Amino acid sequence: MAVQEARQGTEAPRGAGAHDGGCTCGDCPHGARAGHRRAEAEFLLQRDGFAAGHGLPAAVAHSVSASRQWVSEELTQSAELVAERGRAEGEAWLTRLWLRTAATVWAAVVALLLVQALTAVGAGWSDARTAGLLAALVVAGALTTASWFHRARGGALAPVIGEDNRLSTSRAVAAAWVLLVAYAVLVLVGRLAAASGHAERDALLSGLDLSRGAGVVTVLAVVCGIAVLVRRVVGVRVLAQRLQKVRASRPRAADLLTDDAGRGTFADIQYVVIGAVALVFAAARLARRPDQLPDLPWGLAVVVLVSAATYLAGKYAEGGRPVILSVVRAREAGDLDAPIRTGDDIEIRGAGFVPPGAQTADRLSRMVVRIGPVHVHVPLVPVTGGFSNPTDAVLTVPVPADVEPGRVDVQVVTAAGAETNRYAIDVTD
Repeated sequence: MAVQEARQGTEAPRGAGAHDGGCTCGDCPHGARAGHRRAEAEFLLQRDGFAAGHGLPAAVAHSVSASRQWVSEELTQSAELVAERGRAEGEAWLTRLWLRTAATVWAAVVALLLVQALTAVGAGWSDARTAGLLAALVVAGALTTASWFHRARGGALAPVIGEDNRLSTSRAVAAAWVLLVAYAVLVLVGRLAAASGHAERDALLSGLDLSRGAGVVTVLAVVCGIAVLVRRVVGVRVLAQRLQKVRASRPRAADLLTDDAGRGTFADIQYVVIGAVALVFAAARLARRPDQLPDLPWGLAVVVLVSAATYLAGKYAEGGRPVILSVVRAREAGDLDAPIRTGDDIEIRGAGFVPPGAQTADRLSRMVVRIGPVHVHVPLVPVTGGFSNPTDAVLTVPVPADVEPGRVDVQVVTAAGAETNRYAIDVTD
């Protein structure tokens, strides 16, 4: 489908519409989205064409190394355009996200009003229902105000978007518990303001006793601590090059359940699922007993704590520094065995060369191999549907003529900026 769009786009005249990727009406999402889709489709068409051997100029077609270098440069330039359009689309998407978050918040308030109205049939309207609705209005107003002030960063979702432009699982879980506890306290405040007798006020104040809300307070403290600790752990590990992070084009809901490469992770999934179940239970307890903090049973609270510990352990265990295991001379069929000489291709074998989330062509093109004092950019070798070089475990690069014969060190620098160990090879005349 993307290739068909590219073919149609090449036939259509530029500037035919107001939203053809060159839109000039401010932060219009239509122009950014259309421009990104068109650039991506044209890149895929170009990549698959090169993979099939089409489009090579006659000047480089006779040389394998020259044609590979030319193709890599062409794909790199196209990939940079795709990345630029992708960033523009991401910024436009974030700019309009604050309206969606605000609408979602007020839709939740309307849903609460409908539920209260339906459950009040027969039982009658009560002060607790009024307090609950007023508390929801206060929370919704605060979130809407915060959304407007952070409208360029995703509205109400700005606090849960990490530095890598992805939704943070730990922050999202902590924010959900903070909102629930804040709402519960506001409900008690509303009921306390409407209480007329001393006995009723004393009963409401006793609802804030730690003995009644110890479970939910403990869970709140742990999940907030996990959110702060995980940010510190990730930052320290990135600076120590034990974890590779690349920035995403925009946050997605799937970020809560997946790693940076989009693969589902057990630690994140179980933390979100168990946290959501406990939140639903606490909300149900608040609905049944609006005169006190949700009395989360210790059994369920311990389950949440175990889930949080598992999530934190998963953050410590993920990632790792890229490593070179071996370097050999790349040999084509029919070649004689020989030592490594300048002009030869070398095959670098190892692990962690492609960080999670760096599988796009613009990221792959940023990989560099240091051979002695010379920096060699890893060439992109296209195949139908992707690239055969570079990969996470194998890189193939030429030894440039500027490398002096003798013993030299080889080191890979990934797209995330992490450096591998140095591996010594012998280059002969």
